[in-house]
Amino acid sequence: MKKLLIIILFSLASQTALFSQEFLVNISVNAPTIEGTDRRVFESLQSALYEFMNNRKWTNANIKNLERIECTMMLTVRERLSSDEYKGTLNVVLQRPIYKTSYNSPQFNFIDENVQFRYLESQPLEFSDNSFTSNLTAVFAYYAYIMLGLDFDSFSLNGGDAFYTAAENIVNSAQNANERGWKAFDGNRNRYWLIENLRNPSYRMLRQFLYDYHRQGLDLMADNQDEGRANIATSIEYLQQAKKSRSDLFFLQLIADAKRDEIINIFSKGSPQEKTKVSNIMMEVDPANASKYEKIIKN
Repeated sequence: MKKLLIIILFSLASQTALFSQEFLVNISVNAPTIEGTDRRVFESLQSALYEFMNNRKWTNANIKNLERIECTMMLTVRERLSSDEYKGTLNVVLQRPIYKTSYNSPQFNFIDENVQFRYLESQPLEFSDNSFTSNLTAVFAYYAYIMLGLDFDSFSLNGGDAFYTAAENIVNSAQNANERGWKAFDGNRNRYWLIENLRNPSYRMLRQFLYDYHRQGLDLMADNQDEGRANIATSIEYLQQAKKSRSDLFFLQLIADAKRDEIINIFSKGSPQEKTKVSNIMMEVDPANASKYEKIIKN
């Protein structure tokens, strides 16, 4: 009986070990311009943020170790406002592995210019989904839910709904915060407008793009390049629809910034019809970089 109990416990432990937290985040905290501050506070902050992002369970999903979302979050502290208050920027980079390849597709790359926070060395990081307790943890949790939403959207149509709702709840709870980035009038490229774009039914075609481009396009290319590329060309039409719907759409520009080089590389090997179609659409969608899409035709 004792031996049987040990076997059962070992089996359960082994099954539990197959699953883990959702993220494998590379966290870095740099303060290149801050003088007169003990550097240990930034080392402590980096360690605390690593634990916060990687060891917290963000969803109810059973995520296998091999399925953890790999991403990078680079916090650059640029100004010390008081003994425990700082201001800086946060660069969030998300990539998606592509089926049957070692390639990771760039999905999100954004620098948040409005990251202001309080922190003391060895201070525990507190966060609640239902209330605003800390701007530091609210910002990192917000981007955790954004990345989860983008990742799930790329594997199943509208799969990120629950995570965008969680991110929106953080924005709503931060409306009385003094720190910038949470409100509509703080600018047109901030946390408020990103989640507004993702949650707005008028721009649902961008989430359709995320699914079709990745799951119906890139994931097929290992087995059938022509079919995968054709599906990607079709998915790009959703970007054109979004551009016509609202020319200055924030999330649309983020997509263009993340996918620009990849789209150029993919369609440089396309048919003449695909090259013409995609280059024309992307010049319309991303006019500031129109000259770069000329490479599609020239190659």
